[in-house]
Amino acid sequence: MWNAIKPSPKNYRVWQLLIVVVLLGAWYLISLNDTAAFFFGQPLGVAEVIWNWFVVNADIYRHLGITLIETLLAFFLGTVFGMGFGLWLGLSRTASLVLDPFLTALNSMPRVILAPIFALWFGLGIGSKVALAFTLVFFIVFFNVFQGIREVSPTLLDNARMLGANRRQLLRHVYIPSATSWVFSSLHASVGLAFVGAVVGEYLGSASGVGYLILQAEGTFDINTVVAGIIVLTVFALILDGIVSITEKYALTWRPAAGETEKL
Repeated sequence: MWNAIKPSPKNYRVWQLLIVVVLLGAWYLISLNDTAAFFFGQPLGVAEVIWNWFVVNADIYRHLGITLIETLLAFFLGTVFGMGFGLWLGLSRTASLVLDPFLTALNSMPRVILAPIFALWFGLGIGSKVALAFTLVFFIVFFNVFQGIREVSPTLLDNARMLGANRRQLLRHVYIPSATSWVFSSLHASVGLAFVGAVVGEYLGSASGVGYLILQAEGTFDINTVVAGIIVLTVFALILDGIVSITEKYALTWRPAAGETEKL
């Protein structure tokens, strides 16, 4: 009987739903205490805020749209520039040798502290939020692509050269396919970081965006609205991550599925 109900590829959705129900139930029971409700909010209160945002008042769409634009721009630009720069340094030993300490220093810097500087440079509009989120996405993608290029098997390269492959053919048929899996691995992490950069930028100076709504709610100790904002951002981050997963599935058709790997 246990084999029928234990987690498996056939019933894992049921287990996921069960975990959500248990967590919501525990949250509801905890929120019955007034003190706990002040710190953790109330499920019904959070649901009411979200309902008012999307249905009754419909005032979330402008703020959500701005946050999504900031996130998507930073995600796209950070990915493109991170891939390009990673390919360049991965293929150029001399350039990577010269720039390595500078890139390491920039990556080690807590980039959130750059937000006030970006606000001075680009103002309090979308530009400063995109710039901050860009720095978070760029380095994740860059280092993964760089590592993917460096991890290419020397034997594979030698065999390709023996078959007459030139530099452009090596790039197209060896280096880029090798780095692709590393790219998608970085994109899953970059989704959350793009949202982080956008929201932190809105925290530090903005008149719109979901981060602005959360900041306003924090100022009045409205924990239900704060939690509602977090849930909305999380849901849209999961949607974006799902789009990345679908794209990865079709881009990496040569890679065996998880179940097939286990059988091997």
